[in-house]
Amino acid sequence: YKTNKKQVTSICWNPRYRDLFAVGYGSYDFQKNSSNAAICVFTLKNPSHPEYYFETPSEVMCLKFHPQQPALLAVGLYNGTVMVFDIRIKGAKNNPIYQSTVRTKKHTDPVWEVHWNKKESNRELSFYSVSSDGRVTRWTLMKNKLEPEDIIRLKMVAPPAQKGENRVDLDEEMALSGYAGGMCFSFNKFVDHEFLVGTEEGRIHLCSIDYSGDYLKTYQGHYLAVYNVKWNTFHPDVFLSCSADWTIKLWRKQQETPIATFELPASVSDVQWAPYSSTIFAAVCADSSLYVYNLKRDKHTYICEQKIVKKRKPTHVAFNPFDPIIITGEDKGGCSTYRLSAGLLSDNSFITDPKGTAEREKAEMDNFLGSLNNCLLYTSPSPRDLSTSRMPSSA
Repeated sequence: YKTNKKQVTSICWNPRYRDLFAVGYGSYDFQKNSSNAAICVFTLKNPSHPEYYFETPSEVMCLKFHPQQPALLAVGLYNGTVMVFDIRIKGAKNNPIYQSTVRTKKHTDPVWEVHWNKKESNRELSFYSVSSDGRVTRWTLMKNKLEPEDIIRLKMVAPPAQKGENRVDLDEEMALSGYAGGMCFSFNKFVDHEFLVGTEEGRIHLCSIDYSGDYLKTYQGHYLAVYNVKWNTFHPDVFLSCSADWTIKLWRKQQETPIATFELPASVSDVQWAPYSSTIFAAVCADSSLYVYNLKRDKHTYICEQKIVKKRKPTHVAFNPFDPIIITGEDKGGCSTYRLSAGLLSDNSFITDPKGTAEREKAEMDNFLGSLNNCLLYTSPSPRDLSTSRMPSSA
């Protein structure tokens, strides 16, 4: 397998088969990038050997199963290519069923995240991608090719003007400096057209599929690259972000500054909300640890810290959508699974009573927001090490 000496750059659980998950292999050390990598699809029943295996011509940066068609897997690569695999097709080369090319306007920089479009029309499947080249693009699966459509070009945003600085001059300078590098995005399941984009510069932009001219809002709080941004599972106005600046930040859509900041001892590689609770989330950190938070129990810090075995640094984390299991991907190519204890679980069944759970969990987050009393939460500061970054420009 072409996974030796590769890092886990993406993990995704299958939306139908509860034991199945896909792992993308690549590298965040861009000076050592090789010309090829691979995707493995494992089952928890046999984690030592993949059920499906696909080779790729470049490092895998992201992947995502289709939420209704669990055999379809969208993939983004380091060289800017996006692909779609059908894992049911077992051939000698396991070629993708769709692949972007220079002719179909493939990205010119790494593709950091892909997301299937849940608002599909005319039975045509499509997905979105975000890249360091500053484009958020929708790819429609036509009969014989991927049809691209740029949703937005990520413009650079000038920092707040200091005393004596001219705002117009700053805006003109930003316009000449090119596009902002997209690092991650997240679509609001409660508002179909809204999505967030995190950038290399540390800003988060609220955008609309229906309006490509400008940002709806810009959130400023991080000062290094935003590695992930995620809307809350149950609340339409709340989202999380994590960054190379050693912090996780909690935001409200209406407010351009964070409502809470959680410090960790190193760069925060990934953050994810639990699928069953509005107040529980997990993060992985370059200090070789997995952290679990429950805002209902503690507003200020994590309630669980789990060290990764053998000092391997975790790169990604994912909650199983059905069972109380978390999986982490690591920089040495391994994955570790953890079963959540009763203290980390919600009291409500989110599968047997999804409507009732949704109402209760939204109320729980509303209660938490009300308890803040408009105060900014900030955990104890930590020293910074700015020498490491996931961005190609740092290599």
